[in-house]
Amino acid sequence: MIFSKRLIRPEALDHLPPEKARPNLADIVRLNQYFGGHSAVRKALRQATNGDQQFSLLDIGCASGDTARMIQEAYPLAKITCLDYNVVNMGHAPYPKLMADAFRLPFGPRSFDFVLSSLLLHHFSDEQVIALLRAFYGVAREALLICDLERRLLPYLFLPATKVFFGWTRITVRDGMRSVRASFRAPELARLAADAEIAGVAVETHRPAFRISLIARR
Repeated sequence: MIFSKRLIRPEALDHLPPEKARPNLADIVRLNQYFGGHSAVRKALRQATNGDQQFSLLDIGCASGDTARMIQEAYPLAKITCLDYNVVNMGHAPYPKLMADAFRLPFGPRSFDFVLSSLLLHHFSDEQVIALLRAFYGVAREALLICDLERRLLPYLFLPATKVFFGWTRITVRDGMRSVRASFRAPELARLAADAEIAGVAVETHRPAFRISLIARR
């Protein structure tokens, strides 16, 4: 079967200087805005909040903060905190924000109503993903929300096939293909949550965006 297993390889964006990181971060924002990333997060958040307009949310791995800004526009009464370990990538993220290691979150149990992590988990091994899910869930009062890529052939081919038309950078294309190869199938993500001792999760695939969302309620 094509792409039957995850293949994790280093991605360049995490180590780029600011002048090279900015164009690639801008590409990620475009992909989120126009190719399904934000819509998957919005849908998951609507399901998790049950219409609540006032809540606190921690965005782990926020990068440039485009998802946090999108949520703030949709929920003006929400209190959103951005967190990332890469000071360059989070340079334009909205405040409040802090630089911290996702494996060593500087928060106590149930510090935020919702914890969100988008496009982060695929960078890590299954064992690390289990540890992260357990830690993220521990900080959430109401629910943990995960959004990531779905490991399929079409999203793997999308960036190189559309590079000329959309003007993706070379690094965006290479990193994007590696991200898809490292990402998940829905049953895999559900199994990793079960291994993290998180029960009753809801996992959904989003087409044609080829994104996966997971909601783990308290």
